[in-house]
Amino acid sequence: MNTLKISNKMLGLLSIIILGSVSGLKAQTKPVDTTRIYLDKLVASKEPADKVLLAAKLQKLAAADQEKDVDLAINYYYRLKNVKASDSLVQVELQKFPKGSRARAQEASKIYDEKTALAKENAYKIWIKKFPVSGSGEELIVYDYVVSAIASEYAKEKNAAKAIEYINKLQVDFWKGNGFGGVAETFYKTGDLKNAAVYYKKAMESAKTYYDGKLPNENSSKFAASGYPGLTMTYAGILFEQKKYDEALIYADLAAKNPKTASPRSNFQYAKILMALNRNQEAYTKLEEAVKSGKANDEMSSTFKKLYIKVKGSDAGFDAYAAEIRKGILANLQQKLNKEIINKPAVDFTLTDIEGKKVTLSSLKGKVVILDFWATWCGPCKASFPAMQMAVNKYKEDPSVKFLFIHTWEKTATPTQDASDYIKSQKYSFEVLMDTKDPDSKVNKVVTDYKVSGIPSKFVIDPAGNIRFNLMGFDGSNEAAVDEISMMIDMIKKG
Repeated sequence: MNTLKISNKMLGLLSIIILGSVSGLKAQTKPVDTTRIYLDKLVASKEPADKVLLAAKLQKLAAADQEKDVDLAINYYYRLKNVKASDSLVQVELQKFPKGSRARAQEASKIYDEKTALAKENAYKIWIKKFPVSGSGEELIVYDYVVSAIASEYAKEKNAAKAIEYINKLQVDFWKGNGFGGVAETFYKTGDLKNAAVYYKKAMESAKTYYDGKLPNENSSKFAASGYPGLTMTYAGILFEQKKYDEALIYADLAAKNPKTASPRSNFQYAKILMALNRNQEAYTKLEEAVKSGKANDEMSSTFKKLYIKVKGSDAGFDAYAAEIRKGILANLQQKLNKEIINKPAVDFTLTDIEGKKVTLSSLKGKVVILDFWATWCGPCKASFPAMQMAVNKYKEDPSVKFLFIHTWEKTATPTQDASDYIKSQKYSFEVLMDTKDPDSKVNKVVTDYKVSGIPSKFVIDPAGNIRFNLMGFDGSNEAAVDEISMMIDMIKKG
């Protein structure tokens, strides 16, 4: 879990959470929102008369005396991609309701901008006087965001006592797992394993209450429950580092058996714990599953060979066995891609690269083109880049294959410089194009046209200009990633 920090974009959407589009802890008794139902009906309609009614209704809500009504108008303008109207109404709302929820959230953003824990704490004390704790249920989450940020900053500065003081101020039950997990992560990064273990366990136990389904089946409960599987694996890792192997094995077993966390990574963690307990045959069996999946990273593969030698007594036969495993991996990958291949036109675009040169997709017809959507703030994107560099190197002498790395969803005012600095600092030989926000619509057009829901997201386009494959995410194995991209390219070339 990452320590939460509210961005300016989140400020614009915070009222969605506070005012109820996400079902709250009190949702069981919440009346049906007929206004939203009516607005949704008008939004979905293609009748010109309904579009007129929608515009009139939103204007009426925008002029209302209740902040929740103005918020509703803002949210629907945003949903309709009328960013200009949405942004303008946000400013009206801030002036009209200076002590309202949006003003409170905007003032809170100043706390996150402070550079030290003490400065954050002092800003918080001023803020809390201006906006005393009020409301109930999810309405209190804005306060939890702030105290979590302060707690994590104190943990970062290795002031555990103050970090604990602030993290214990959390009020919204369903969000406690996220808050505890955030400060635990910071404790871990600073080397405070003791407190990291305490607060990862608190986070895990909080999430488990919801995961067990004992509380209402609302969106807030689902959010709280979603962290539990991953937290079992994280907590097992902390216990392993503390050399509490027997206890670690309990949680590693939960992670390895849970379909939401069962993976080569969880198997590897399980195997390392078994190795520490000198249960090498069991560790070998568990790690063999990870290697046969085709998603083992270099460390897993190296450890597997060591285990092979321990269990078998020597490395005799290992190379032949590894070759047989790889043969099976490639056969399984071929079957997988045979099922996943698609055929739909790729949306044309023209973007500018980081050197200022324009590139048009349609000008590359006749080539196999790989689009990789990424951003400098995206951890999995950057984690995938060593594998993507391997793929680029493999095809660098092949003029029929073209890789384009499209930077999108920027979070700073200098995305081109950010992208350029990062690529150059890592010495990647990538051709980077910039899909920056349109100044009027505030939309990153190309990533929107390609209906990307998360990054990294890759599209493999055939010489005729049709998308044949789309894959999202990165599982951590460089060899597997290169195998997958290579097989996609080869399949397209063979028609």
